[in-house]
Amino acid sequence: MPQWSPEIVVDSALARRLIRERFPELDGAPIEPLGEGWDSTVLLVDSCWVFRFPRREVVVPGFLRETEVLPLLAGDLPLPIPVAAFRGEPGPEFPWPWSGSPYLPGCEAADAAPSDADRIGHGAALGRFLRALHDVDPGTVTAGAAALPVDPVRRADMPHRVADARRRCGILQAAGLWTPPPGLAALLNRAERLDPPAALAVVHGDLHLRHLLIGAGGEPSGVIDWIDVCRAHPAIDLPLYWGYLPPAGRAAFHDAYGPVDDDALTRARVLAVSLWAALAEYAHDVGMPALLSEVLTGLDRATEDLR
Repeated sequence: MPQWSPEIVVDSALARRLIRERFPELDGAPIEPLGEGWDSTVLLVDSCWVFRFPRREVVVPGFLRETEVLPLLAGDLPLPIPVAAFRGEPGPEFPWPWSGSPYLPGCEAADAAPSDADRIGHGAALGRFLRALHDVDPGTVTAGAAALPVDPVRRADMPHRVADARRRCGILQAAGLWTPPPGLAALLNRAERLDPPAALAVVHGDLHLRHLLIGAGGEPSGVIDWIDVCRAHPAIDLPLYWGYLPPAGRAAFHDAYGPVDDDALTRARVLAVSLWAALAEYAHDVGMPALLSEVLTGLDRATEDLR
């Protein structure tokens, strides 16, 4: 069974019952599917509220953490993020917490299909956003009464991430989807020897291209899906630098964000390969051709100089 197979899927009928019982002011509001991912089923309610329901039990701690932390971050960030206005509790029909936040207009990058010229501007916006996020004092952000955990899914653990990147690249190559360039092996070998990082910042934790919204005017319009928010090395928020931005967009990123050292860029590139390969496998398995095309192009973009 694929790792992203859901344990529970909340359909519109079940969502209607849960919302009616907990939030009667929304009773009778139209409900329509908005999207789904590895972790959540997403429904649009009354054309203005986005309700998210976990699909697997393992994500529940992160789901609760996101709900608690995002109100503390929203005022410091230059792009909108989804702050919960409705919080649903576990009950007989659905065993996990769920939430509703204001709808953030925009679509995924794979659907927006931005040009390289658009992406250059996105580099500047992404740099500003991440500079603001990474400048937040980690001591001021807590999940409940506790400090944010440190890299709970091991994004900055290079031996772990290198092994994952190798395995996933092998899956793509065996399926005939993507062939790793000759120079990737040397990059992975070098990354595997990096010392554990010491720097810690507040990070999104899973900032890949499905989590950056693109507005109708072609501009970044929001950053979503914060289930992996934590304290970690800032490099784990930079995979879009490699997998999404063209070279000129990377220069625009630095203009807004500031310099990033070579080791941090190496960590970010390994994570980009690992995440984009996972997204390619997912898109191929579930039948999302636009996403598959975007992530395969992103793998080429991230490894262009290694060919």
